[in-house]
Amino acid sequence: MTEIVEVNVGDKRQIRRFIDFPHDLYAGDPNYVPMLYMEQEALLNPAKSPFFRHSTAAYFLALQDGNVVGRIAAILNRNHIAFTGRQEGFFGFFDVINDQAVANALLDAAAAWLRKQGIPKVCGPTNFSTNETCGLLVENFDEPPTIMMTYNKPYYIGLLENYGFTKQVDLLCYLLPTDEMPEKVVAMGEDLEARLAKRGITIRQIDMKRFKQELQNFLPVYNESWAENTGFVPMTDDEINQIAKDMRPVIDPDFVYFAEKDGKTIGVSLTVPNVNEAQIKLERGRLFPFGIFKLLLGLRKIKTVRIIALGTLKEYRRLGIDVCFYIRNIKTAKRKGIIHGEASWILENNDAMNRALEHINGRVYRKYRLYEKNI
Repeated sequence: MTEIVEVNVGDKRQIRRFIDFPHDLYAGDPNYVPMLYMEQEALLNPAKSPFFRHSTAAYFLALQDGNVVGRIAAILNRNHIAFTGRQEGFFGFFDVINDQAVANALLDAAAAWLRKQGIPKVCGPTNFSTNETCGLLVENFDEPPTIMMTYNKPYYIGLLENYGFTKQVDLLCYLLPTDEMPEKVVAMGEDLEARLAKRGITIRQIDMKRFKQELQNFLPVYNESWAENTGFVPMTDDEINQIAKDMRPVIDPDFVYFAEKDGKTIGVSLTVPNVNEAQIKLERGRLFPFGIFKLLLGLRKIKTVRIIALGTLKEYRRLGIDVCFYIRNIKTAKRKGIIHGEASWILENNDAMNRALEHINGRVYRKYRLYEKNI
């Protein structure tokens, strides 16, 4: 019999069981990348995570004979509701054995919690919003995910759809191999930048000595350029500062660009080394006592990158700034010996961005999906 238990966030043992369950579920899976324990604990902890300054969540474990067989979070993102006007909640941190009854029990618990908050619809998976890791992997289960992308077994699709979830939208991942990029594409980027310069638009790298100011330049463009994306909620200053703090140690300034006109930031591009290449070797996501050495050694050998964020203010779209960003990434990757980059994720209905990626020989090689269900 399956028992559903709501996690007491003040109980360190229960939180540890919630975080560690995926390590047991995916034991022996060569494509599973463990999340860093300290990052997961900080994200889930209401006393540490900036998410809980405006929103709330509840965590549930499924137990059989005292053993964890599944987990889920029910998420009430008040900023999302305020921004979109839609009364919908989310589910996330969803991991479960291949058992429909157990999955149903977890999803029922999350739905019941959301209904108590007056929420009639649930979407997901998101952890906690589309600004963090989100989406269910639905295509390409044969290789590890890149940094800040999720991973799951194929059977998850059936578990959710059998419960009554339907597709909301697909999230596309594009592969950009550096050795398959024609020289004419690289030359096109140079021509585009020259044309932009005549309009007074320039592109530069991030200045790490002015990191805090650069964050302030980044945030307004990010929030405006992603505002029309499904599930989007603007990041608060606290949230962007937390993400920046977590990511700063792995940022390569050669891969972070700002487009400017008259001193104003009008476009941003953030690409980071795929640290999952190193993190995959960490046992149960622990850095200590020996994981830190594995991580540091692995970081020196990274051969792939992920383009995490790329966008421009609305009035400057269709000028080719996005293409210039992509081509700069490719040129830098070639120079640094990177084999390929992943541009992710891109909404399937974002025609402009999809065309831009196809224009530079990008190809979709992996898909994630967001689901929805009235409850």
